Parts: sequence; C-alpha cells; structure tokens
Amino acid sequence: MEEKNAREVAIEVKNLNKVYKLYDKPSDRFKEALRLTKKQYREHYALRDVNMSIHQGETVGIIGTNGSGKSTILKIITGVLNPTSGHVQVNGRISALLELGAGFDMEYNGIENVYLNGTMIGFSEEEIEKKLPEILEFADIGDYVYQPVKTYSSGMFVRLAFAVAINIDPEILIVDEALSVGDVFFQAKCYRKFEEFKKKGRTIVFVSHDLSSVSKYCDRVYLLNQGVLLGEGTPKKMIDAYKQVLVGQYEEGDDGKHGTGGDPGQNPELLEYGTHQAEIQEVYITDERGMRANAIMKGSTFSIHMKVAFYEHIPSPIFAYSVKNVIGVEITGTNTMVEKAYLDSGEPGQVKEITFTQEMNLQGGEYLLSLGLTGYEGDRFQVYHRLYDALNITVVSDKNTVGYYDMNSRISVKDIGETQNHRHDL
Repeated sequence: MEEKNAREVAIEVKNLNKVYKLYDKPSDRFKEALRLTKKQYREHYALRDVNMSIHQGETVGIIGTNGSGKSTILKIITGVLNPTSGHVQVNGRISALLELGAGFDMEYNGIENVYLNGTMIGFSEEEIEKKLPEILEFADIGDYVYQPVKTYSSGMFVRLAFAVAINIDPEILIVDEALSVGDVFFQAKCYRKFEEFKKKGRTIVFVSHDLSSVSKYCDRVYLLNQGVLLGEGTPKKMIDAYKQVLVGQYEEGDDGKHGTGGDPGQNPELLEYGTHQAEIQEVYITDERGMRANAIMKGSTFSIHMKVAFYEHIPSPIFAYSVKNVIGVEITGTNTMVEKAYLDSGEPGQVKEITFTQEMNLQGGEYLLSLGLTGYEGDRFQVYHRLYDALNITVVSDKNTVGYYDMNSRISVKDIGETQNHRHDL
C-alpha cells in the first residue's frame, strides 16, 4: 500500500452522483418547465456516491452488468457528461475511446479526422504530423484513409479511432468496450500496445465484459452494480464478486430469487407480427441455478422459456428461437420440429410453457434473442407470432477463443523425439 500511496493520483473521483429525471410522458416535462404542476418525474441514479482513486501507472478495470454505470463514469471522467454532484480531478493528458466514432466528422476522410481528434485532445498540427505515419501504420486500413469515414465498416472505424487514441502518446488512456469491434488480430495488436503503455508508466482505465483481459492486464478492478460501487480489489476478488452479482447472491439480504428484477434484458421496442391465432405471452431466461437473468456465464447451462397462449386450433405448432449478434448476424438457433421435441396440436384455451435448455458456448459479449411460433396449414407455412430482438443476452467470459463460439478444445502436449542438429529450409 505504501508504494501505491507514494505514486501521484492520476484520477480522483469523490462522492460522485449522476441523476436523471424520468418522465412518464413528454407533456409532464413541459408542464413542469412552465411550473404548471408539481414534480412530475422519478429520479434515476446512474451513479450514487461513487469514490475512486486511480494512481499513475496503474491499469484499472471497471466491471459490472449492463446499466451499472460503467460508461457513465468514464464519460464524466473525460468531460463528456457533467455530474449531478461530486468531484472529479484528472492529472495528465487524457485520450479516450468511449463510443465508436465519437469525435469523428462523418464527412471528413480518415486523415482529416486524425488531425481533428488530435487537436481536440490538445496536440498541435506539428505534433500530429510527426505521429501520422505511426497512426496510419497501426490502423492499417490502406487507401480508405483518403475516403470519408461514413464509408467505413465498423471494423475500420474502430481501427482508426484506436490508432489515434493510443499512438498520440497520452498520459491516461480510457477505453470502453471498443476493442470488441476489431478482429482478433487487431485486438492482439491493441493489447500489445497496452503492454508498452504499462512499461512506460502510463495509466489505463478500461471497461470490458472480457474477464480474461481484465484478469490479465489490470492491477486493480472496481465493481459497479446499478450505480453503486460494490467494491475494489484484485482482479480475482472482484471477478468472483461479479459472478455472485450475476446470480443475485452478492448483496446481503438478497435471497437471489429475483435476479436483476422483473424480466431482465427485455426490449421495450421489440418488433412483433403474426396472425395472433396463438401468442407468445412471456419470454425469459434462467441461469444454471434457475434464477431469471440476462447475464449468463460462458460454459454454464441456461434455459430460454416461452409461455404461449392458444386461441384457435393449431395442428402442429413449431416453437423456435434464434440468437444474433448486435450487428445482426444470426449465430445459432433451433426449433421443436428440428429437435423432434413437440408434434402435437395446440387447442383454444391452452397455455403451454416451452423450455430450451443448452450450454452457453458463445464468446463473451452482447447478443439478441428472437422467438417464433409458426406452423403449417396444409402446405402453407404460417407465422402465428414472432418476436424479434425480444431479449438482450450478455455472455460473461473469462476465456474467449477466436470466432463466434468456443469448441471447448482439450489440449495435450507430449514429447515424441528430438530434433536433428540442422533445420530444413522451407
């Protein structure tokens, strides 16, 4: 502790609060503004009395479920948001990669945006010009640097943004989940840069659902939950506490029966359609302990539940689910016809619960769950009810492999002899 205290503080957060006013309808905000009525809003604390002290040269992770306040605190530290109350002090030149394309002008080309971002951080054009070859080499997007960034893929976007953020040599680097957009080789290059930063004594603060990266690179970790700082400590200690949060067993007095409250991960603006001869009335996910949750540990067993009400005779209903990533690529899914799990009819007045139970082998990250109730009437395919992007699923992982899912490889290494004293040139 003496060594840490002896180092100068890079970021100090004291008694930080961020409160949002939530109105039931827009007219309530208008009436209150004109003082035609009393208080019409509910207060939502995105952050509640949060304290953090990050020292120079530390790599600090911030973990927590969706809605815990991780991104909010980074935005306040970097000046993107103002706190409702409390104090933040930053000592050192800061570079932040918070949201994909934040600070980019979509009409400018890549090189113009390099200069734009650099000057926003506080560098002169001469300093940026010296760094430009290194930035472009790191981004490695070829002649696209001369094209407007509105033509870029999300991968090219993040490569250029990260190349600017990390190669202008800031004293403090802030990263919020941005690395999950790049391919695995680019991620590896970024983490090698992290290592260089650590050796130079730079300060790194990053938010990630990739617990293996948090464990490997962080000196300390802060755990947030619903805007409250639950604790800080070693990566192992805080990751173990995070896993307890996910099953509702961290906070004293929580019996774990309510998970994150209500039906976690529900999309209030989901797309639905169908004939409505039968309807999917309820959808939820349970973890391996049977608790309702939308955060699932990779490698664990989980279940998808559908409650379906039948209003008419349906000869052979097919119940289905599919999972896609946040950019819309369908990753996996199945249905009861493929699984030969249910071939009976549905009758008016019946309510059935369909449960799909499987192992979570997707990589850590964010996914969307869609569900369907379909069937055949003669030779005609019929959609009775479909729900698109009904639930968000957060996969929490401490080991990510390449690609969309993990093949759960088992590795063995054995001696099979000795090499010759010379090599063959290939």
